[in-house]
Amino acid sequence: MNIGLTGGIATGKSTVSHMLVSLGAELIDADVIARGIMEPGHPVLAKVAEHFGEDILNPDGTLNRKQLGAVVFSDPEQRKVLNELTHPAIRNEMAARMKALEAADPHRLVVCDIPLLYESGQEGLYEQIMVVYVPREVQLERLMERDNLTLEQASSRLAAQMDIELKKSKADVLIDNHYGLDETKHQIEKFWREKVSI
Repeated sequence: MNIGLTGGIATGKSTVSHMLVSLGAELIDADVIARGIMEPGHPVLAKVAEHFGEDILNPDGTLNRKQLGAVVFSDPEQRKVLNELTHPAIRNEMAARMKALEAADPHRLVVCDIPLLYESGQEGLYEQIMVVYVPREVQLERLMERDNLTLEQASSRLAAQMDIELKKSKADVLIDNHYGLDETKHQIEKFWREKVSI
């Protein structure tokens, strides 16, 4: 069984994915793959640097994420260009990993953690979509604290994603992550018993 795991920024997707892995799921993390294609020497990073300029690179050739983030979160057109440069490579790598895991063990739950799953139209690739939810005001609070952002910076990052309430309404499985870790764990274990342990 393959599920897509998504939510909004700072809703707690990593917490939920770790809980699922601890129960026996395999995880494919789009963010980890995205970081991999932005390593020095990767053709995708070369294309990104060609478009956005050498300013987005550190002196050692690594990506200056803060610099690139400042550009793409303030300009929707530039964000679109970045997505067009990176998303195909990320999707191809995720599909290859999913195929390999399915071949190795067809009965194992494979969780694909994709922050922009709905935004990039990938919901049709998975048997179910699990959405990790917290209200927008909690997202803002957590994001400002986690990444040391101003309210304006955090708001612009949230604005770059589909509204969390809309994601909530589209979910096949909803994990409400604003009542504390114990409650979240209870929801995950209930999902595992009902959907996976059959």
